[in-house]
Amino acid sequence: MSESKLTVQGARRWASSFLKQFGREERVGDLLLQYLLKVSHSEWLAIQRDTLDSDVAQTFAVWVHEHVVTGKPVEHFTRSVDFFDDTFYVDERVLIPRPETEELVLAVLSEARCPEVIVDLGTGSGAIALSLKGRLPEANVVGTDLSEDALAVAAYNGELLDRDVTLLEGDFLEPVLERGWTLDVIVSNPPYIPHDERDSLSETVALHDPALALFADQNGLAAYERIVEQVMRLQHKPQLTAFEIGYDQGESVPALIKHYDPNATVRVVQDINGKDRIVLWT
Repeated sequence: MSESKLTVQGARRWASSFLKQFGREERVGDLLLQYLLKVSHSEWLAIQRDTLDSDVAQTFAVWVHEHVVTGKPVEHFTRSVDFFDDTFYVDERVLIPRPETEELVLAVLSEARCPEVIVDLGTGSGAIALSLKGRLPEANVVGTDLSEDALAVAAYNGELLDRDVTLLEGDFLEPVLERGWTLDVIVSNPPYIPHDERDSLSETVALHDPALALFADQNGLAAYERIVEQVMRLQHKPQLTAFEIGYDQGESVPALIKHYDPNATVRVVQDINGKDRIVLWT
C-alpha cells in the first residue's frame, strides 16, 4: 500500500481487497482504521476523502498485514472490547468477551431477586462481574479465577470503571468455600469446548484466546461438573446458578445438574440466534 496522499477511503479499499485475498474478514480493516483515527461513527462517514497522516497509514498497514499472517484479533490491537455498554481492557491473558455472554448477564439481572452476594466463577477480564456490579451497585460481587494474570486484568478493569469487586485466586468456587460465605447468585462462563474441536476453531480464537478459558475435558463438561460438585458443598444453596453453555450442551449440562441435585429446577434459555446458550439452575 502506498502511504503518500492516501485517503481514508483509499486505505479502506486496499485493506478490504487485501483481507479478502487471504480469506480474512473484510470489516477488520474498517475496525482497525476507525480505532486509529479515534472517530465516532458519524465522524467516520464524514472523513472518507480526508488524507491519512503518514504515521497512521504506516501503523494501519502493519496491523492489517499482522492480522492476515497471524490471525491476531482486532481486540488485541486495540486492547479494548465493548461489552454491555462498557469498554473493557483485554489482552492475551484473558478470553475476549463475546456478545452472547451479554445475554448471560441479562439473564442474571432478570432472574435474581435482590442478591446481596454474587460470585462470578472464572472471571477472566471481569466483564461479567463488573457488568453486574454496575447494574447492582449494592450487591457484593466476587470474581474468582485460577489465573493470576487474568485477575490482574480484572483488577485493572475495576479501576477503569471505578467498580469495587472482590477478586480471589482459586479453582472456581474453592476460595469462596474456604471462607464459608453465603451466596445468592453464582454465574459462570466456564471453558466448555471439547479438546477435539480445537482444529475447527478459527485462528483468531484457537491461537490467541488462552486455552485455559476455552477447552475442557469430558467432552467439554469437566468445568460444569466441578462447579456443580462445589455448589452442592455449600451450606446454603444459592437462589440462582447461571451458566453459559455451548450450543450443543442444552441437554448434557442440565442432565449433569440433575444427577447431583435431582430436585433442581433447570431451565435452558436460547440466545438471540436461537441456540441453546444459558442454563438457569434454581
